[in-house]
Amino acid sequence: MNPVALSLWLALLLAVAALSVAARRIHMPAPMLMLLAGVGVSFIPGAPTVALEPEAVFLLLLPPILYSSGVGMSWRGFRYNLRPILLLAVGCVAFTAVAVTTAMHFALGMPWTVGLVLGAVVAPPDAVAPMAIARRLGLPRRLTTILEGESLVNDASALVLFSFAVAAVGGATLTVSDAVLQFSAIVAGELAWGVAVGAAMLRLRHLANDPRAEVLLALATPFIAFWPPHFVHASGVVACVAAGLYVSWNGRSLIRPDTRLQGFFIWSLATWVIEALLFLLTGLQAHAVIEGLAGHGIVRALWAGAIVSVTVIVMRFVWVYPATYLPRLIPAIRRVDPMPNWRSPFMIAFTGLRGVVSLAAALSIPVTINGAPFPERDIVLAATFIVIAVTLLGLGSTMPTVIRWLGLARAGQVEAEVARQEERNVRVEAINAALAALDVEPPPAPAHVLEHLRRHHAERKTHLSEGPANPDALRIDLITVERAAVSRAYVENRLTDEARRRIERELDLELARIREALTFSGNGS
Repeated sequence: MNPVALSLWLALLLAVAALSVAARRIHMPAPMLMLLAGVGVSFIPGAPTVALEPEAVFLLLLPPILYSSGVGMSWRGFRYNLRPILLLAVGCVAFTAVAVTTAMHFALGMPWTVGLVLGAVVAPPDAVAPMAIARRLGLPRRLTTILEGESLVNDASALVLFSFAVAAVGGATLTVSDAVLQFSAIVAGELAWGVAVGAAMLRLRHLANDPRAEVLLALATPFIAFWPPHFVHASGVVACVAAGLYVSWNGRSLIRPDTRLQGFFIWSLATWVIEALLFLLTGLQAHAVIEGLAGHGIVRALWAGAIVSVTVIVMRFVWVYPATYLPRLIPAIRRVDPMPNWRSPFMIAFTGLRGVVSLAAALSIPVTINGAPFPERDIVLAATFIVIAVTLLGLGSTMPTVIRWLGLARAGQVEAEVARQEERNVRVEAINAALAALDVEPPPAPAHVLEHLRRHHAERKTHLSEGPANPDALRIDLITVERAAVSRAYVENRLTDEARRRIERELDLELARIREALTFSGNGS
């Protein structure tokens, strides 16, 4: 492989690490800093050009993110919020695409079919940056579930619409009814394939009974779900998400604890690197996008970017409020899902940030079609980049202020405290069940062992009931003391390397458990 290319990728990974640390220090969402840094570097004279290959994004980078989002999504929450999720992921995407098409045709004279291509490209919001902010500030759970659910489905609806629009530019004719039928067939087929892949891979992992093999099979799952539909000209997105949701719901009984521990770390690292790289690479395309325009094309591109940015922001608000309140005029819906106040819909409408999927779709527009240059391709690409920058930096930078102004952070904190109390109650119930089992059907073990188990579970129960006044902070200090003692024994050559690593792993697991408990009790940062 080219040493220059290897050095460039190494530099990108080091930049991701440095920018992530910097973002944490300055309390700025990492995706925004990645994008800004990429834009800045792209305009440095002599800086190497880093091309973002759309096919690589779709085939290598997008599947793990979609699948891990599906696994992390609550199937119960997704199913309960299916109506608002679909209204956003399908209804709002189509509404936004049509609005952008109309605005570009009447404002700049862009052909209807090309305008629809641009509308499909910028229609799907990206949830990476909003979710990072939402989790840090503690938005109410239902809001985050709806936004995450929308991001899982909207890429599929937008990419299918995008493929129809590109075909229309090439002269294909497709009626609305044909498009709806094709879309329904694609969704149904991908749902079936995704569930089948999720079920087969889960059972294969269970049969493997080897944590490393299971994690490797888990890493392969998103690509097995995504690639076949993609190669037959579907999207692959729905299949990938369906596989993740299936694993999320059914993995509880088939994935072993040691596999979960290893898989959690590996998936967390993989998705963090991929998401950061995508935003950094998006920023690095800025110079190439500007170079693709010449003379008056720059002015037209700026106008296009401004018009589309205003359109996607305004049209999301126009869609969200009727989609929130009109269904609740039906008594059956209103009984189970009462009318919310205006704040929640406002927050959902405000989080219409665009991201790397939009840029990848724009880059995948063919240079030529039917032997002729694709009409206004550079304008579409430039407008897409401007929309990403405006929404990510403009809306994203003000999101914390808006969340606090709406009072949603306080509502999220109250909800989280109620959830922590319920979690504490369930933990106590589980311990009581274990203690009852020791009394009713004691296992065949010596009396002193049974007494030790009773005392251990009783201490855990007491620890939970203590709440904020627990001794976890002191336990962290004691683990530090233990580490120092182990280190001294190792230096004195009284401990082998293998034994030292085993002890360190036990202490690491205990420290991780304590820190998780601190987060659960509200004492963590």
